[in-house]
Amino acid sequence: MPGPATKRILLALLILLCVGAAAAAFYLHRASRPLLPAAANPGAVPSVFSELPSDAPGVAYIDVAALRKLQGSPLATMLGLAGASPETDRDYANFVRATGFDYTRDLDKAAIAFWPAANPAQANLLDRAVTVAEGRFDQPKIKAYALRTGHAAARGTESVYDVPGDPPVAIEFLSPDRLVLASGKNPVSLLGPYPSNARDPAMQALIERVSGAPLFAVLRTDHLPVSFYDVFRSYPQLEQLARNIQGLTLVGRPNATDLQLALDAQCDSMPHAIEMSTLLDGLRMFGSMALADPKTRAQMSKEQLALLNALLRQAVVTHQDRWVRITLDVTPAMVGSTGAD
Repeated sequence: MPGPATKRILLALLILLCVGAAAAAFYLHRASRPLLPAAANPGAVPSVFSELPSDAPGVAYIDVAALRKLQGSPLATMLGLAGASPETDRDYANFVRATGFDYTRDLDKAAIAFWPAANPAQANLLDRAVTVAEGRFDQPKIKAYALRTGHAAARGTESVYDVPGDPPVAIEFLSPDRLVLASGKNPVSLLGPYPSNARDPAMQALIERVSGAPLFAVLRTDHLPVSFYDVFRSYPQLEQLARNIQGLTLVGRPNATDLQLALDAQCDSMPHAIEMSTLLDGLRMFGSMALADPKTRAQMSKEQLALLNALLRQAVVTHQDRWVRITLDVTPAMVGSTGAD
């Protein structure tokens, strides 16, 4: 699934990460509201994780079937899962017609293992990724679509489909209702089977901490390439604080009216956690001052300004022991305000 269509599908699977990244840049406000329970949303690890490589520093999960039932959920609105299908660009509309697959209708669950790019400033944020999806797939149509620009390669008694693009993609059907999609350099080599090694205990603990939620993401930041931190070179304090983070979890708990996001950073010590929460307070003040500058305001639409002001006002920063948490209740009105450029 090359080009824009591939990026659209990956965007759907990674929307929770995008939400977390965007929110982390702006919702920086401390309040007296207490931390959520230490175990943010514990539960059984979804079965699709058994099909993912265990050595990835990052994983994410979304239960689309559960979110689809929440008609008023802002995340369901963003993904077009509530009611009618979302507005689609021409590339994605053509993809749906050719393959018979529309994630808003046919995707039930997806889990992704990912490796961030060594340089987060580059166009492709991920170096490679493996996604396992459950749902309803018209295999003949999808295979025919892949063969338009790609080719089939034999793996044992089965075939996989190698499709060029940016990034290149490999597809393998594991069962009638489950497929795996690998993206990155030489994507066929990223397909399983994988070594049966268990995840390292720290990573497993982070996953189990949030695995009861319908959407979550986990990243072991102490497993990132050293060059990943080059983007902070001009900001030594931020670089040091970033290096002090050992792990990140993002969890979303939707209900009928809003979506509560909790982004947790596990620091290597309590003093560093306190320092980080203090810095976030300072960044909140800086953000408010920046938005008050007429030059900054002139570069944004009225809707964008309303969204950023809401993030600055409503987000909460707290810390406990070695953990720093940012929480934000995302409302449909806030999501709707992103529509203008």
